[in-house]
Parts: sequence; structure tokens; C-alpha cells
Amino acid sequence: MGDGGGTGLPSPLVELRDERLDRHGVHLRLKRDDLVDPEIPGGKWRKLRHNLRAAREQGFTRLLTFGGAFSNHLRATAAAGHRLGFETVGVVRGEEHRPLNESLAFAAARGMTLTYLDRAAYRRPTEPDVLTPLLRRFGPCYVLPEGGSNGLAVRGAAELPGELPPDVDVVVCATGTGGTLAGIAAGLTGRQRALGFAALKGGGFLTGEVRRLQRDAGVVTDNWSLDLDFHFGGYAKRTPALDAFVADFAARHGITLDWVYEAKMLYGLFARVEAGAFAPGTRVVAVLG
Repeated sequence: MGDGGGTGLPSPLVELRDERLDRHGVHLRLKRDDLVDPEIPGGKWRKLRHNLRAAREQGFTRLLTFGGAFSNHLRATAAAGHRLGFETVGVVRGEEHRPLNESLAFAAARGMTLTYLDRAAYRRPTEPDVLTPLLRRFGPCYVLPEGGSNGLAVRGAAELPGELPPDVDVVVCATGTGGTLAGIAAGLTGRQRALGFAALKGGGFLTGEVRRLQRDAGVVTDNWSLDLDFHFGGYAKRTPALDAFVADFAARHGITLDWVYEAKMLYGLFARVEAGAFAPGTRVVAVLG
């Protein structure tokens, strides 16, 4: 995999038939970015690819980025760095817990150095009193924000709609930091819309983040919206109802959903369909990975 691509994009687009959607006349296809690479999901690669090229062009050999303890972004950054010859540092929100969970253990196995920030400092990672000591400790680093979301990431995510047929009405994605939603919305055309389901509690701030990220990418649109009602208690929190949805979805469709992001998005989508939020005949694409 070079820094320009090669992870198996474009990802497959597959129809999902489910009587819960059929009775409302809603057509759903899944954009299987989760299938393009066993270690770097397509959605994460889209956000990383232009950043990694910029890091290489600027002469950096080490990446430093931020994430929660269950961060798929940390996993993907560690894997991409291992594959492309970058050292990686992951700054994890909160305290260290041993043994490492599966996500952090994977990142460490791919060579990522893990360090930890208390939650107060983590909320302001770009301020000098937080970032400067990290760079002093780890040396020159190309700094990626939490979730990898910046203007270059938006440019990468904006390439996804170009892989979709023109009959799509709504593209749905999980939203953690806003970069994927900002990019997908920027890449849509005509009357197409993007809908993001926030995976964290208190996600109202994401509206401003999506706007800021689009401004950073130089493409500002109003064809998107956020649903804040399906966080299930907060980031990386789960409930029996969510677990039951994951198990039922696997039984029906043979797909095991990531409960941190994908399951919340699809649970929310099915609930909104049941509530009549989508007109009969609406063609939806939901992005996995």
C-alpha cells in the first residue's frame, strides 16, 4: 500500500434487504469500507491518506495522534505507520489500564508508543502547555488531531461519494469527530444529503466542528445534519438494547457490527425509518468502516 492508495478502494456496495425497511419503502445499501483492508478500514484510510502524503513531503518520520481507549483511529494509524515506515505515538484519553484492551493492544503490537493524558488536558490538545511537552518528549512529529479529522481528512472522505451511483438520496455515517460527515457532505451532488449519527453523548458541539472542518478543507455545504439521540450513554458505552441489535443484525445479515460506531448508526437509522423520517422510495447508503 503506497501513500496514494492501494487498500482495495473503491469498497463494495451491497444491497441490504430487511423487512423492517421494506415495509416503509426504504432501500438500503451498505458501503463496505470495513472490507477493504484487514487492518486499516477504508473510512480511516480515506482520512489518513492525504495526511500521510503531507507528512512524507514535509520530511516527518513520526506521527503523533490522539484517541480514546477504544479508538479505531489509533488502531488504523498504528497499522498504517507500521506498513509505510512511520513511527507512531498514540496519546490516549484518561488513565492507563492494564491489561490493554484489544484496540490498544493491537496498536502497541504495530509499534505504536502509547502515552496518556488526563481528561482535562486532553480536551485542549493543541494548546502549547499540552502539545509542547509531548513534542519535547517524542521529538519532531507530524501531529494528527483526534480521529484524524482535519482539512486533509475531509478531502479524503469527500472522495467516497464519487464511488456511489447517482440514484442515492441520503448517505449515513457514524460521527465521532465530524471529519467523515464533513467530507461526505462536501462530496455529494445535487439534492443528495448526508446524515451523521453521533456516537458520543453531548454531541451538539459537532455541528460547529463539521462546519470548521469544511472551512479548513475549503468546501462549505449545508446538505448535512446530525442525529444526537443514539449514543447509548456515551462514547464506547453500550446497553442491552444495543447488544441485542448487534446480535440480531448478525443473525439476519451475517455482519457483526462494531458497537462503538456502526451499531449505533444503524440502530438509529432503523429507528428513524420506523418513525417515518424517510419518505417511501428513499435510497440510503450507510457507510461501514
